[in-house]
Amino acid sequence: MKPAMKSDHKKARRWLIKRALAARTWILLSVVLGLSGGLLLIVQARFLARIVHGAFIEDRGTDTLWPLFAILAGVISLRSVLGWARETAGFYAGAGLRQELREALLEHIVSLGPGYTSRQSSGALTSTLLEHVEGLHDFYAFYLPQLALAVMIPAAIVAFVFPHSWAAGGLLLATAPLIPLFMVLVGMGAESISQRHFQSLARMSAYFLDVLRGIATLKLFNRSKGAEETIARVSNDYRLRTMRVLRVAFLSSAVLEFFSSISIALVAVYLAMSYLGYFSFGLYGQSLSLAAGLFILLLAPDFYLPLRELGTHYHARAGAVGAAEEILKILAVPRVKTLNGVHQWVKAAPLHIQLEDVHLAFDGGQRPALRGVSFELREEEQVALVGASGAGKSTTLNLLLGFLLPDKGEIKVNGMPLAAMAPGSWRRYIAWVGQHPVLFQGTIKDNIRLGLPHASDSQIEQAAGDARVLDFARHLPEGLNAPVGEHGFGLSRGQAQRVALARAFLKGAPLLLLDEPAAGLDVENEALVLSALKTLSRGRTVLMLTHRLTHITEVSRILVLEKGRIVEQGTYAELTAAGGRFHRMVLGND
Repeated sequence: MKPAMKSDHKKARRWLIKRALAARTWILLSVVLGLSGGLLLIVQARFLARIVHGAFIEDRGTDTLWPLFAILAGVISLRSVLGWARETAGFYAGAGLRQELREALLEHIVSLGPGYTSRQSSGALTSTLLEHVEGLHDFYAFYLPQLALAVMIPAAIVAFVFPHSWAAGGLLLATAPLIPLFMVLVGMGAESISQRHFQSLARMSAYFLDVLRGIATLKLFNRSKGAEETIARVSNDYRLRTMRVLRVAFLSSAVLEFFSSISIALVAVYLAMSYLGYFSFGLYGQSLSLAAGLFILLLAPDFYLPLRELGTHYHARAGAVGAAEEILKILAVPRVKTLNGVHQWVKAAPLHIQLEDVHLAFDGGQRPALRGVSFELREEEQVALVGASGAGKSTTLNLLLGFLLPDKGEIKVNGMPLAAMAPGSWRRYIAWVGQHPVLFQGTIKDNIRLGLPHASDSQIEQAAGDARVLDFARHLPEGLNAPVGEHGFGLSRGQAQRVALARAFLKGAPLLLLDEPAAGLDVENEALVLSALKTLSRGRTVLMLTHRLTHITEVSRILVLEKGRIVEQGTYAELTAAGGRFHRMVLGND
């Protein structure tokens, strides 16, 4: 195994143990219940041996043995109850940790923001949240409790065997290490196999989701057959990896069963030789009664049972380590600075936003995005931010939305630092419309209601009318209650953009942030969207990101970004007359 992989395995194991502290109560309860069940096994063997000895050696009748039968039945029933309770405790140990971990993962992914999720495959992230987290359950529910029981129960059994025969107890102690030894030897490669298994699952999930999303494109380019073959190949690869994991699990079980059977046979041979008179050592100078010998023989399989069960659950440990490594890859991504203040800001004066010498770089400062950007947004002012791709427009928008915070410089709202504000108190004054509207499965009305969750039907209908949604919704059988599929399936791009605009109308926020709202639309839908935007912009402060310079002839001010700096600003007429960077963009020379 490579040193880097060993280091990852160690980190994953330490992380798994650390997470167990959160479920220590349930794990401890599982151990206590398991140990109680193990002690009852000893009691059960004792009474069973006494019943056989009494019936065949002492020739006792059923009238004198029935109390022992009653106690034996009670012990067996109690063991069943304890076994159920132990399984329940183990389930809650795993379930609680899985829920907590999923919440932590989601919280971390949300904190990383759109800048991270846009670069990741949603299929891989989903696989981590579901399959990988699920893969940790058996580690906490079974493996960790069994790790303690594999020591406690055999120790208790040996303590009861030694008073009858130190030789039988010695045989048990001498053969016990064989099972953990071969369990470790067989399981040494299981961790790397499980790691590759989870990576294969993540790749398959990501690829399958991409194919589902792009099925129309694949059909149009006649590549659906090739995608089908690739899915078949990826699925077969996953099947083979799954079989390798199962092969290791079955091999481990077979090896453990073999060595435990050999060990039990050695104890049985010793007892048989003692009864036949070939052996006389190990009995403290006394003869071995049937009750004592049967008691030892009944306990021998139970002595190795916790060790065999540990071996059975050992592959759960290997799988959990592999899953933990994938989870840690997400948790190890450093969080970016996002809006997380506590001040509850309330708009009590005309809106005035200031960006003062704002700097921001990505990848640890290796990739500068903004270099000393300064400008102002005033109440009811409409400002356009233009520039080539990579100039820093989207970064500026993310700063105002609170998804990022500057490395240097400051953003102030009515004189208060934006970084000091609680995210919810600031964003309730923002309406945002992007170039790729995100619609969720539900109805048109449900998607509009996202702008104001407690809005009435009349308010939603008014917003839909203002955004020109009713222009097409009134022709649908269900109207605004028409179903919308995932990612807006069932609506055209222009219709989906108008639904997104309706959200902004419904929210009625004083600050409107627009990111290429008319990009990719046909002429008719572009005209409808621009008309709705003109209505929406009245009486609001607007910052628009756009490449289409013909849309910004009437804005209050234009800011020209280039390589993270504002190189020009002014009205459309002023900038075209200046003959600078903006003028060249209008002429199409840049």
